[in-house]
Amino acid sequence: MGGQVTDDATAPTTLTTGMESFHLVGYANFVRANPKSDRFKVKKFHHIEFWCLDATNAARRFSWGLGMPIVAKSDLSTGNSTHASYLLRSGDFSLLFTAPYSPTISSSSPSIPTFDFSACRSFCYSHGLAVRSIAIEVDDAQQAFSTSVANGAKPSSPPILLDHGRAVIAEVHLYGDVVLRYISYNNTEQEEGIDSRFLPGFEPMEETSSYPLLDFGIRRLDHAVGNVPVLAPVVDYLKGFTGFHEFAEFTADDVGTSESGLNSVVLANNDEMVLFPLNEPVYGTKRKSQIQTYLEHNEGPGVQHLALMSEDIFRTLKEMRKRSGLGGFEFMPSPPPTYYRNLKNRAGDVLTDEQIKECEELGILVDRDDQGTLLQIFTKPVGDRPTIFIEIIQRVGCVVEDNTGKPYQKGGCGGFGKGNFSELFKSIEDYEKTLEAKCITHPAT
Repeated sequence: MGGQVTDDATAPTTLTTGMESFHLVGYANFVRANPKSDRFKVKKFHHIEFWCLDATNAARRFSWGLGMPIVAKSDLSTGNSTHASYLLRSGDFSLLFTAPYSPTISSSSPSIPTFDFSACRSFCYSHGLAVRSIAIEVDDAQQAFSTSVANGAKPSSPPILLDHGRAVIAEVHLYGDVVLRYISYNNTEQEEGIDSRFLPGFEPMEETSSYPLLDFGIRRLDHAVGNVPVLAPVVDYLKGFTGFHEFAEFTADDVGTSESGLNSVVLANNDEMVLFPLNEPVYGTKRKSQIQTYLEHNEGPGVQHLALMSEDIFRTLKEMRKRSGLGGFEFMPSPPPTYYRNLKNRAGDVLTDEQIKECEELGILVDRDDQGTLLQIFTKPVGDRPTIFIEIIQRVGCVVEDNTGKPYQKGGCGGFGKGNFSELFKSIEDYEKTLEAKCITHPAT
């Protein structure tokens, strides 16, 4: 993830951020520290919003494939003639799909006041099915916005009070056409259940119109990964206006293959539960970096993947795989049998023999760091383009108590799958090779 990239993909990278220059030292030499430097109070990830041209079918597909009921809506049936929006929720994870109606029939204010017809259409034509907004809940969205802008953030939408101030929404630019959305609630109204309707203007779905029994065990968003051409300015920008700190880093030496690779930095908030990994391509390798392929097909920076935390990855994967050929999501090829033969030596103290067997049957990868263990698996790209995909994870270990004595799992427990990156990259390389072969077999006329 370096700002200075040489033709030698294994060369160390130097990032320059503001007046300060730092050197990517790689996973083994990185020393984790938490300066508690957030510029405003960040509570948690709130939701992810996809912009698309058909919210109905996109929402239904993700609902079916991920086991997330459609719980709320804002569309023609609720009096919204500007856009159709459908909210999926499982545990503490919310997905929103928004598509424009024709501007010629619009006669209402949008439920999401930051929505814009021309911006949405341009976004969809440029990026296909893609994430437009990463929303985080903060103590005070107005204060978060003003503080961010004062520290260099590019404003996208100033704070807007919803329903007489019961909720506030504001946005700043993150990277590419992706925005960071701030949401805060009036405490009294939140206690009365405003969040059950997501935002004012959304209405609950009728149970017969949703999938009320769907629940594959997904509980929250663990991290949202962005791909950018050059890390340095993005790291500088994001750290500058949020105060987030470096949580982890990886270089091509750590996570590359003999054919391609990347550099990566993970930024985190104070409690390290809002995680923003950022990737950049490296050059001089046999094959084009997967990050570069993404940037070309996405027409610029964007969200590469969403890591969804499961409370039971075995149950989640069994349900998701049942639907892989029936409107759900397909997965990257599993690693070779030798990977699982060696797994007992690497994780036999955490996983039982039966769980290791299930990992092999389901194609789950396992990695660990000095604190805990990570189980993970990746889907193939979820749309037409080889861009955004989904990661399903479960973290094992790192349970501590907060200041009230309540147990919780530390963020990033088990790392980010450094030991599995090469397996993932090989799968992506093989997938890209199949696409390249098809293009050669059927060249454009």
